[in-house]
Amino acid sequence: MNLVWKLLRRHISIVQFIGFSVANLIGILIILAGVQFYSDVRPLFSQADHFMKKEYLILSKKVSTLGALVGRSSTFSEKEILDFSRQPFGRDIGVFTSCRYGVTATISLLGQHVDLSTQLFFESVPDRFLDVQTDQWSFDPAKDEVPIILPKNYLDLYNFGFAQSRNLPQLSAGVLGLIQIDLQLRGNGYVKNLKGRIVGFSSRLNTILVPESFMQWSNELFSEADRDQRPSRLIVAVDNPVDESLVLYLQKNGYETEGNGQDTGKLGYLLKLLVLSVSAVGLVIMLLSLFILMLSIYLLLQKNSDKLRTLLLLGYLPHRVAFPYQLLATGLNLGGFGIAFVVLVSIRTQYFPMLQQLYPTLPDGSLVFAAFTGILLSLFFSVVNSRIIYQKLRSLMRDR
Repeated sequence: MNLVWKLLRRHISIVQFIGFSVANLIGILIILAGVQFYSDVRPLFSQADHFMKKEYLILSKKVSTLGALVGRSSTFSEKEILDFSRQPFGRDIGVFTSCRYGVTATISLLGQHVDLSTQLFFESVPDRFLDVQTDQWSFDPAKDEVPIILPKNYLDLYNFGFAQSRNLPQLSAGVLGLIQIDLQLRGNGYVKNLKGRIVGFSSRLNTILVPESFMQWSNELFSEADRDQRPSRLIVAVDNPVDESLVLYLQKNGYETEGNGQDTGKLGYLLKLLVLSVSAVGLVIMLLSLFILMLSIYLLLQKNSDKLRTLLLLGYLPHRVAFPYQLLATGLNLGGFGIAFVVLVSIRTQYFPMLQQLYPTLPDGSLVFAAFTGILLSLFFSVVNSRIIYQKLRSLMRDR
């Protein structure tokens, strides 16, 4: 084995191996930087730190002046809901169920009655579409207390608009959870008083939410039998909100999307495309570096072909002769990954604090996925290099 090492050192080209090392370092660094940046900023678009996440869209029908005059319905029929669920982009679909009765709310804070009453409306959606985690999301008719989820922008409007203009104290989500809401439900000849309590704030759904069990119970009791019970809004989960077939389907059927769910989905989708494009460039550079390395090793093998044939004739097995070359290729690949990972950590310490200043709720994240990707690529290219080197030695043995 020492003899093979001596042969290897005699004809090694430092310039060629430096060229490979630099190209390999640049390629793997581009890939790792793209993967890590995607992993760091993905929570800004998804509310949860996993690589692929469903995007949610809220659909409604366009309301036109002519349609209103002729009495055209803006609700969804069962046939329309079923048709959407059969589309390739319709991963999941739920309906908004609205209250079909009158609701009056009177608000008091910490037991102090505030002379503030307003007309409200309630809606409910299946629990799987909620973005609020709470163990209080249930309704028991015997307790006469209704859990309520409000849109987060309601709290923002109060704190940064109404409260400042009226010189009132700003309220946190925890304080609002102490607010007692007196509810009066009336309809179908019945009147009932209940207590409402705010249990969370939703960033996804811009409506006043109550549990489905409460909605079913209250509609059966207070709504009139002849009221239209079809939903006027749908919430759907899709993989790609900018899918051309989805956009064409919505336009064809006259459906509109509410809020910024589709805009957020577009940003997330563009981020995926950007990372894939950058990673593709890095992969091309790595492939070119692989070509440079193989060319260098082929030249070494060619220069030493006579001596290597002699070693094979002396009884050395091909895998023993190939081992120093394989070790060199593997060391260069793993060494390139190690340096690239150190550079990546240094780069991340520069940009990540700036991201957290812009978005204080951004989680710390992890380098595990980038490290796993780099190790996997390095091992893959090392295996390819080793296989090619072994096959070259086998061919020398056949030609002897």
